[in-house]
Amino acid sequence: MNVELLVAEIGSTTTVVNAFTDLTGDAPVFLGQGMAATSSGEGDVVLGLQRARIDLARNLGVEMIESDHIFATSSAAGGLSMTVHGLVPEMTVRAAREAALGSGAVIRMVTAGRLGTYDLEEVRAIAPRIMMVAGGVDGGERETALHNFKVLTEHMPGTPVLYAGNTDNWREIKAIAQEKNIRLYITKNVYPSLDQLDVDPARAMIQDIFEEHIIEAPGMARIHEAVTGKIMPTPGAVMAMTERLFDVLGDLMTFDVGGATTDLHSVTEGSEDLRHYRIEPEPFAKRTVEGDLGVFVNRSHVIGAMNAGERARLPADYELQLANVPEIPENRDQISLVLPLVRTCCREALERHAGRMTEQFTTRGRRMTIRGRDLTAVTSVIATGGALTKLTCAGSMIGEVLSVPVTDYLYPSEFARVMIDHNYLMAACGVMANAYPEAAVKLMLSSLKLS
Repeated sequence: MNVELLVAEIGSTTTVVNAFTDLTGDAPVFLGQGMAATSSGEGDVVLGLQRARIDLARNLGVEMIESDHIFATSSAAGGLSMTVHGLVPEMTVRAAREAALGSGAVIRMVTAGRLGTYDLEEVRAIAPRIMMVAGGVDGGERETALHNFKVLTEHMPGTPVLYAGNTDNWREIKAIAQEKNIRLYITKNVYPSLDQLDVDPARAMIQDIFEEHIIEAPGMARIHEAVTGKIMPTPGAVMAMTERLFDVLGDLMTFDVGGATTDLHSVTEGSEDLRHYRIEPEPFAKRTVEGDLGVFVNRSHVIGAMNAGERARLPADYELQLANVPEIPENRDQISLVLPLVRTCCREALERHAGRMTEQFTTRGRRMTIRGRDLTAVTSVIATGGALTKLTCAGSMIGEVLSVPVTDYLYPSEFARVMIDHNYLMAACGVMANAYPEAAVKLMLSSLKLS
């Protein structure tokens, strides 16, 4: 059987392959899905991809699946390991971090100000695949970013650098890179002025770098042999689809619970009534990644993050029972054991993503301010990822998380509509949207089911 497009999502624990056809017509078709355990532990993720294609063919009742094109997203490579170095924590450092997280990168270290000897030793120990240097608004402070760029290239001469700081430094940065034969990527300033974030150009650049360097990750060497089109980091693809859905659904948020991490994406300007309480800019599209919240790789961390109420619901031998649950739960009993983990991942990720209304004392007296992400204008919540899409009660569980009374956290309303990515297509549609934007939106909307 030949199809127009296959999209593979190569996760840390599971590889999923989706088949599509009629993508340039008025009614694009999702044909079916195959799944297998990711095979990075065998040294080659293509093995898991082939098994997922076999499962897809079995599900469609055919012997073999061929396709005109194959796209892919991946988080099995561990993301693009990065260190981020800026000027001021609440300004350029935060802007650089937003750009990196929104792209799907994995941030291993964040620094503010001039790098010192111990900082450089830590960078060397981390051995990132790329280092990001920012700092200074355009026309502002220049020396910190220049110093950091110079010392990083001296101590890590073989590591590429992304420069996204004060554009007044571009000429000198390029000269240093050329002199030292440094692989340099350069993009617009992530914090061009005191009241503005501009993270999209850096985010797009990081995604391109991810695709360029993905074959360097363990088990990924043959990935380009199996893929004919674009490879995106899975979180970047989910973010891209969340942004596209804003035009249809309005302010929204996406939970993506996986085997190793829990990501939360939001696209919103926040409530107009609360804007005058803000003291720092926020990006329109924001992602937070919680590397300690995963239902398989990080189960022990999730159990440790449970509150007293969540722990009270667990059976006495919960961890012993959970030890027998595989990466992909196989029956209703196993799914019920994973559910408390998923709920905790959602609750904890939301708490970390959301901003808070705080009280400050100034020379003019007490003042209420907002720090972080205002989610109160969010009216749609999407549940995706291997864990949430396979749980029949995922919608009610998220509704329960949203309905828990909070005092100063800026959560969406408990009346926000919760939609399940029924066909598990969020990442697939996100990478597909580069070539088939209209089809991607139509397929995604058809996959969303109200809980």
